[in-house]
Amino acid sequence: MSNVRIVTDSASDIPPGMAEELGITVVPCNVHFGQRTYRDGVDLTSEEFFIEMARSPTLPTTSQPAVGLFEETYRRLAEETDQIVSIHLPRKQSATYNSAYLAAQALPEVEIVVIDSTQVSMAQGWLAIIAARTALQGKGLTEVVEVVQDTIPRLRLIAMLDTLEYIQKGGRIGKATALLGTLLKMKPLLQVLDGEVLPLENVRTKRKALRRLAEIVAEMAPFEELAVMHADALPVARELADMLAPLHPPDRTLVSQVGAILGTHAGPGAVGVACVMKGTSQ
Repeated sequence: MSNVRIVTDSASDIPPGMAEELGITVVPCNVHFGQRTYRDGVDLTSEEFFIEMARSPTLPTTSQPAVGLFEETYRRLAEETDQIVSIHLPRKQSATYNSAYLAAQALPEVEIVVIDSTQVSMAQGWLAIIAARTALQGKGLTEVVEVVQDTIPRLRLIAMLDTLEYIQKGGRIGKATALLGTLLKMKPLLQVLDGEVLPLENVRTKRKALRRLAEIVAEMAPFEELAVMHADALPVARELADMLAPLHPPDRTLVSQVGAILGTHAGPGAVGVACVMKGTSQ
């Protein structure tokens, strides 16, 4: 077993059981409903988040973990290792990376590599999972970082939102503002690439949007890893997973609900695919 430990933040949406099994430390981001603050995945499960979102008179907001929380996490791990790989939300979207980086500077005796995943949700999560699996194979810090850097260009997140309302109000819409003209009538398809939210298409109905989403994903096959994510929309996610079954073994396709961070910005009803495309040499 490697001495390398893997850290990520809760926006990675890694199912808790999988994170525990692989020894991944997940630092919770913060979710705010008015004056109430919750630690994502600690004080508030994803299921509880969507219940709270439905009854809250105001939209939730999110914030990065404090530098002190990262420092506390690193110090705890430093009792058993002097090598840490910490994988986080894109710098273009969140200050989480900066919090982790500043905390790492406070522990010069520990070799901490902080990595911008360029992705969100399970596209970020797959990166942490692949890093943890590599470490469990006995690989050292340099090899783990090399595998992570090799994987980043092959990450994709494609999503269908039920509405652009949430991502617009959360300020994360970026270049997808081009889709706003038909906000109420269309189902927008977006992708996250190199840390940015980018527009793909506007499709008139949810049924057509789901089919188009599956077509776009099919063009990216074959896959090393595949996850179908949803924001309180499990039946739609299962339908999408069935559509993708010819592309990837169903028993190796993760179907899971997003947590509060992506849920805040995507809004209920969103579904998406987070994948790692196979490299040309694989």
